[in-house]
Amino acid sequence: MVETTFLDKIASIILDGSTNSLSDLVVVLPNKRAKVFLIEALRNKTENTILAPQIISIEDFIQDIAGIRSIDNIELVFEFYEVYLSVTDKEKQQPFELFANWGKTLLQDFNEIDRYLLEPNHVLSYLKDIEDIKHWSVDAEKRTPMIDNYLQFWSLLPKYYEALYSHLLNKGIGYQGLIYRESVSNLDHFSNAIGNKEFLFAGFNALNASEEKIVQHLLATEKARIFWDADETFLNDPFHDAGLFLRRFKESWKHYKSHPFEWIVGDFKQQKNIQVIGTPKTIGQAKIAGKIVEEYAKGESTLNKTAVVLGEENLLVPLLYSLPASVSALNITMGYSGKNNPAQILIAKLFKLHSNALSRNPNSYVFYYKDVLDVLTHPLVEPYSKTSDLVNTINQNNYTFITYNKLFELNQSQSDLFLLLFHKWDNGCMSVLETISNLLLQIKSNLSSDDEGEKITKAFVYSIFKVINKLMNYYSKHKHIDTIETLFAIYKQIIDLAEVSFEGEPLNGLQIMGVLESRVLDFETVIVTSMNEGKFPAGKSQNSFIPYDVKRELGLPTFKEKDAIYTYHFYHLLQRAKNIYLLYNTESEGLDGGEKSRFITQLEVEKQKNHNITQEIYNAALPDVAYRPIVIPKSESVMLRLKEIAEKGFSPSALTSYIRNPIQFYMQKILRIREVEEVEENIALNTLGTIIHETLRVLYEPYIGKFLSANDIKNCIKLIDDEVLRQFKIVYKEGEIKKGRNLLAFEVAKRNVLNFLKLELQEIENGDAVKIIALEQTYERLLEHPKLPYPVLIKGNVDRIEQRNGKIRIIDYKTGKVDGKEVALKQWDKLTDEIKNDKIIQVLAYAFMYEPNLEGQEIEVGIISFKNLKSGFLPFLFKIDKTEISVINEEISGSYIEQMVLLLNEILDKDIPFREKF
Repeated sequence: MVETTFLDKIASIILDGSTNSLSDLVVVLPNKRAKVFLIEALRNKTENTILAPQIISIEDFIQDIAGIRSIDNIELVFEFYEVYLSVTDKEKQQPFELFANWGKTLLQDFNEIDRYLLEPNHVLSYLKDIEDIKHWSVDAEKRTPMIDNYLQFWSLLPKYYEALYSHLLNKGIGYQGLIYRESVSNLDHFSNAIGNKEFLFAGFNALNASEEKIVQHLLATEKARIFWDADETFLNDPFHDAGLFLRRFKESWKHYKSHPFEWIVGDFKQQKNIQVIGTPKTIGQAKIAGKIVEEYAKGESTLNKTAVVLGEENLLVPLLYSLPASVSALNITMGYSGKNNPAQILIAKLFKLHSNALSRNPNSYVFYYKDVLDVLTHPLVEPYSKTSDLVNTINQNNYTFITYNKLFELNQSQSDLFLLLFHKWDNGCMSVLETISNLLLQIKSNLSSDDEGEKITKAFVYSIFKVINKLMNYYSKHKHIDTIETLFAIYKQIIDLAEVSFEGEPLNGLQIMGVLESRVLDFETVIVTSMNEGKFPAGKSQNSFIPYDVKRELGLPTFKEKDAIYTYHFYHLLQRAKNIYLLYNTESEGLDGGEKSRFITQLEVEKQKNHNITQEIYNAALPDVAYRPIVIPKSESVMLRLKEIAEKGFSPSALTSYIRNPIQFYMQKILRIREVEEVEENIALNTLGTIIHETLRVLYEPYIGKFLSANDIKNCIKLIDDEVLRQFKIVYKEGEIKKGRNLLAFEVAKRNVLNFLKLELQEIENGDAVKIIALEQTYERLLEHPKLPYPVLIKGNVDRIEQRNGKIRIIDYKTGKVDGKEVALKQWDKLTDEIKNDKIIQVLAYAFMYEPNLEGQEIEVGIISFKNLKSGFLPFLFKIDKTEISVINEEISGSYIEQMVLLLNEILDKDIPFREKF
């Protein structure tokens, strides 16, 4: 640590011999964490083996005086609910989830009233009177039952307080304020019982009324000494908040009329390098903190003297990811909210999964696929559940709603983890909590104890495990949790009160802590994040029923006092530090925004002579070009793959995908990367197209090689409904087709097929002679050309080939809208330059592939658009001057081949890389 820390000085006082026996000495510190550092300071100051004095936190000390066990906030809310039910009329009682919303706030007010030794009846009656005054404007006759109930609530507050106080006292348990009040009441008895014990209070700043009374009593009876860590810079400035409380104590305590105020030091004005660094957003601060730590991580002894103090807890995880690998040891000492806990997120997803399953159909227990996938793909589940095949099955088969039995049928390899995740929640809340508890134990067993990242994850899991086990304990005593919905509401209420505790080596490596955890400790290098108003200091939060003016009148702490506490902690961090980094978010707007902290401005305005303050703004490096297109050169393996494709066959869609974007072609055809399978909850356009294509294929298949008659088409029309339904089941698999958008898509598919057949019937009745030659058939043809490096096979699937009135007609179905101009061409040299010509390239490829089968017949190719059926068949047209040619002659075929050769040469040229298009 730094050369002479406050705890080093306290260790010297302990060892200077002024105490008769160390065994009689009790050292009282602001928090438990400082104990480890004080013991280390004692060890460094003695060469002999000694028995250390008793070292306890102020809260443990107060509990010892009162003889009452402290209970956690979760248990307290449940105990308060029991009391609430006992004193509230049955018809006005609220369920637990509603009660907890205001109950937690009221408990905080009870706590403050007791800690500051106020008369509870006076304060709570005062609140009732205030509410009465607010409603004077409403005539008594005109008051609604809601207003009466509201006023009655305020009148019951003294009753709630008295009943809760007595209830807890009878059980020998209490919240902090109750314990403080009882400790003051028990002070004389405690003083008489302590014998030769002597108390040493060290490192305090703000004390509540109870603490003041206890400390002053022990000082007056010469049973205690107290040592402050007061810097003269703040103490002697009547307006500096860092010395607000210490000035009050120095001036008002009777003890200091005849005793010196110890200690007043001058450390803050010593040499310091203070770097104020602004950067956009929270993540930027984490990155910069990581870079600063990297500098100090080069020497282990330097890192041991370094602390990162987080102004807001949400920065913890980004910071851990930003720390360099050279940080071999770190210690996290801070409260981390249960809300951001990955294990809590998994439990919340489980509640959603099972609540939805129960509400849908309790008998068959139907899961929604998104809920299932949310759970299975969670980071604490996915690596260990062995359910990748199940996820793929759900995605590939479009399972939207899955029954409990079907889910287990689909997943043959059922791990213990899987069984716990999907075990039915239909046997009461206690069973649910037991299942979740076992699940968390299973997850813990999957995590390694050697990996640092997984150690932190274990801490997250354990914190939720404790919450669940507490819930089980409370549920066994307080049976007011009767449904899953209520249980989840209670869980959400109490998770706010749960914090994650991390294990680490407090004396070794980098220290990561919250603001309150930094009390009493000194570091040589300090990195403080979130130095923005509203974060550091925390801002004017009013989580209380007691108005500001009433608090001022009664002597309760307001945001003024809370700011003064933050100010002291901040300046104490800087007091003995040599290198200080203050990081803040330059963005004034947004969720994590805010003005630069007043503490930074204060340092600048009240700059000490030996302080070197520098200001920097770090922005992300902006590239000169917003985005550089991807360019991929063609390696030997790429060229081999291209030759393989040329031998197996280039499809017309592959050629058009290259024109659209060469990188897309590279991903799909060279790397063979397919799109990730996902559940198609609503039928996609390409799926609808496949259904229509397949329906028409099946309906026309019996008539291949025959001339169609009107009766044939009429027979096809009768079969539409059944065939569309059958194709839906084949293509859309397990997807729901009888509800919502999918029902509309189903009707659209039937209507499209019907309209097509009606058009066909009309044309046949008008005299067209139509013979089906092929349906959905694959054709291929080798393209050999002197300009190509090797022959290339062109291969593709043709929707329909027919002979109509003596001509061969090749038809490509399009479910989208296509106009005639999209299959019309005026000049060949632009054919492969623009993607708008993709339909022309496609239909002419079909003509090229079928040409050897023509036997002298004329051929035309084109499109039938289901969204433009009134236009009928849209043939490819080559326009020269005012002439339109629709028959594919040798000249058109030759020009098309020349364009394909140019395109293929570009694709197959080793020296032309794949270049991204926008």
